[in-house]
Amino acid sequence: MRIDIITLFPEFFTTPLQTSLLGKATAKKIAAVHLVNPRDFATDKHRRVDDEPYGGGVGMVMKPEPLFAAVESLPVLEPREVILLTPQGEPLNQQLCWHLATHSQQLVLICGHYEGVDERVMHLVTREVSVGDFVLTGGEIPALTLVDAVVRLLPGTVGKRESLMAESFESGLLDYPHYTRPAQFRDWKVPDVLLSGNHAKIAQWRREQQLHRTRDRRPDLLEGGDRHRNSADDE
Repeated sequence: MRIDIITLFPEFFTTPLQTSLLGKATAKKIAAVHLVNPRDFATDKHRRVDDEPYGGGVGMVMKPEPLFAAVESLPVLEPREVILLTPQGEPLNQQLCWHLATHSQQLVLICGHYEGVDERVMHLVTREVSVGDFVLTGGEIPALTLVDAVVRLLPGTVGKRESLMAESFESGLLDYPHYTRPAQFRDWKVPDVLLSGNHAKIAQWRREQQLHRTRDRRPDLLEGGDRHRNSADDE
């Protein structure tokens, strides 16, 4: 997969892209990440990428020309998604990550700043994505979040691919508790069922724990579980 990140701060991504699974995935060429600074496409002597909003108001707006030029400078690999990271977008969830990982050869991520981007940039965009109902200083953190969540799903990134299927949200539920050695730490013991060797009972216990955690912490997932699963099946 090719990933192009349009950002005013390419240095933000340097260390994360060389670290952990992301670093391994790029080293193995499972994913190729390219950083493009729209300031390099500004045409005035001050290399401005923002200007005052028409109609007045506080803050500045990212200009359309540098963003169009940055995106249009890229090679095109189909199928491709051009994604604007914005609080106004659809929520980034596991179903969307799987869709992007399995249906795209190229992701172009546009990191907004200031009060946002000129609305005409939407003519470039195929999808708007949000990481939550809050506002950040720019789109870099959401872009990195999306890259990490998608790249780890690409074949070859995670050693044991079956481990992906047991994680939170894969079945519409949160993950079950995990334990490792020692069997007792201070006053806390590993549940006996996990030491029993009875795989059927362990599977049942884990399922019960998933349901309990989800009901306790994220009941909205249970209410919307069928809807999420059906939408994932449709894709």
